[in-house]
Amino acid sequence: MDYAPFAPVGLPAREYLLVLLTAAVTTFLLTGLVRLLAIRVGAVAYPRVRDVHVKPMPRMGGVAMYGGVVAAVFLAANLPALSRGFAYSKDSLAVLIAGGLIVLVGALDDRFELDSLTKLAGQVTAAGILVLSGVQWFVFWVPWGGTDGHVGQLLVLGSNQGQLLTVLLVVAMINAMNFVDGLDGLASGIGLISATATFVFCLSVLDRQNGDVNAYPPALIAAAIAGACLGFLPHNFQPAKIFMGDSGSMLIGLMLATASTSASGRIIYTGSGPGDTIALLSPLLVVAAVLFVPLLDLIMAVVRRTKAGKSPFHADKMHLHHRLLEIGHSQRRAVLLMYLWAAVIAFGAVSLTLFNTWVVGWVVALVVLLAAIISVIPRMRTRADRES
Repeated sequence: MDYAPFAPVGLPAREYLLVLLTAAVTTFLLTGLVRLLAIRVGAVAYPRVRDVHVKPMPRMGGVAMYGGVVAAVFLAANLPALSRGFAYSKDSLAVLIAGGLIVLVGALDDRFELDSLTKLAGQVTAAGILVLSGVQWFVFWVPWGGTDGHVGQLLVLGSNQGQLLTVLLVVAMINAMNFVDGLDGLASGIGLISATATFVFCLSVLDRQNGDVNAYPPALIAAAIAGACLGFLPHNFQPAKIFMGDSGSMLIGLMLATASTSASGRIIYTGSGPGDTIALLSPLLVVAAVLFVPLLDLIMAVVRRTKAGKSPFHADKMHLHHRLLEIGHSQRRAVLLMYLWAAVIAFGAVSLTLFNTWVVGWVVALVVLLAAIISVIPRMRTRADRES
């Protein structure tokens, strides 16, 4: 049998860009239709005490985003340069099935306000579909126990361990993205930034594999969700015309977790130098960076609510974006600041895998300092006004 069609052919960057643009255009066009559908079926977010918006707003935008993802994967399956990736891996098809389920659960929540346990069951089921399709962590690098001059060692995960880790990661990222969705354009913008950073990382993995078709799926998944976020953002940026709702935020979290997990299985774990150490850590760095802002908000919310004797899922008005508004930032400025923090951390982590570590460290440190100063300027002005 001739395996030549599946041989490495280089980096299909133009094809991936076409996939991203297809997801963006499809999502953009579908969002107007979904907005009308949401109004008709009553999937409308009415202002509550903890909300920032002041008028009823249709939601369920995740349905349009999923349509963009489906269109992107369909196109990839019919492009000669990318279709070969479907021959060796079920990751791309698995994320469509799991994504369809999570969007269905989210859409029902957008309309009927499901309880937290029902949503959690849907999230775990979607993660289970990924695991059953072979999307899971197989190895885990730790910085101790190295021998023969190697830095650290690899922990080979058993089937149950890898499946459990994957489910936990998927559920954590789904809920982290859900928690951060509180201002116009916030979740879609952070999703775009995170997905783009993940896409760049997946392309670097593909490049290190000399274009091996086995490494195609994670780049495709990241490109598809990046495009969906890009297409939805014009409808969602302040002042928003539609919210993505849980159907959108949970889809973003699911696909980011899938892309990172899929990429982790394509890393070649060899070498012992500092650069190789960063390469070993790269999947974990990207996951941590993508999760940082949403997960920090999630952890702070759980601690805050538990300490107050309330359920971790009890809604309040103390998220990071709410705090930025309290300091004195406008909605747009608060969203742009969150974009800046997410971009610095996500692209900083990816840059560590591509460029000189010390140079990247200094650049990231300077940008972090700048972002911190910009973040606290309104509070500094308030104090100066009080003192004067």
